[in-house]
Amino acid sequence: MKQTLTSAACRPLEMLIHIIGWGIMFGFPFFFVERGNGNINWMAYVRHSAVPLSFVIAFYVNYFLLVPRYLFQNHTRKYISYNIILLIIVGFLLHFWQSITFDPSIAKPKRPNMPPGWLFFTRDMLSLVFTIALSAAIRISARWREAEAARKEAERSRTEAELKNLRNQLNPHFLLNTLNNIYALIAFNTDKAQQAVQELSKLLRYVLYENQQTYVPLSKEVEFIRNYIELMRIRLSSNVEIVTQFNIRPNSQTAIAPLIFISLIENAFKHGISPVNSSFIHINISETGKEVVCKIENSNHPKNYTDKSGSGIGLEQVSRRLEILYPNAYTWHKGVSQDGKIYESTLTLKIN
Repeated sequence: MKQTLTSAACRPLEMLIHIIGWGIMFGFPFFFVERGNGNINWMAYVRHSAVPLSFVIAFYVNYFLLVPRYLFQNHTRKYISYNIILLIIVGFLLHFWQSITFDPSIAKPKRPNMPPGWLFFTRDMLSLVFTIALSAAIRISARWREAEAARKEAERSRTEAELKNLRNQLNPHFLLNTLNNIYALIAFNTDKAQQAVQELSKLLRYVLYENQQTYVPLSKEVEFIRNYIELMRIRLSSNVEIVTQFNIRPNSQTAIAPLIFISLIENAFKHGISPVNSSFIHINISETGKEVVCKIENSNHPKNYTDKSGSGIGLEQVSRRLEILYPNAYTWHKGVSQDGKIYESTLTLKIN
């Protein structure tokens, strides 16, 4: 639909270019017309106008008929053959017209070393060949633009479909991880479990509605992250240190992809907390100039293969969404420190 509207918008400009171009061509014969007492010899003008008229015929026969029907269908031999026939017919008619409209009364004496008449005929024929080539080039160029526009539209539709699929995967993935946390609470503190369910309802409202948009204000995303962290705090013991720092403008309207950071934070809670050892999670989200930076550090307590919490697809989704939404506009450094005790993840988004 968008491609059709774009093509329709270009047609008036294309028509204007054709009108101006042919208007200039039909204006040239005025320079060859004899003028007497300021009056134009219109018969002479009609005679000389036969040349640009032949160009018009050759151009539009190719533009509307021969190029789309034969050249675009890979019938190159037929296209060349029909153009040779077209050249012969138009050349003959042009020569015949100039013969019957020749006025001996205005003929000038033949100058010495005057080129023979066939040379002028050859010039007109070569001009016709150039006109045919120009017509084909313009038509091919227009077709290439249409094909390129269609390709971009198809790519855009495919990307939107993939993003929608990723969002649809992210919702149950997020819900599964959170429900696992609430399930762990039920076993030892039902009051906290009930509070967690209430907090979860707030988060789900954001996930269900805001996540359907391509971008959301940074302030809303940070508020969601705050609520999520508070939900996670409910089940944590006192030996876990959580430090958060949000350095963004008050009520920041910077557009950012929704839930782009949440999988990183989920990963920190999943691998950064030990039930027996002291643990920590440090989360810093800052907005500087045209960049938004999410830096996370956590103690590294990798889960073994028997741990079924989470589905393990969150970080893969982040990578794919970054490629689609922030091509060549992000850096993501992640890994474990040399001593294996700290996991660091720093995601920097360049915002237009």
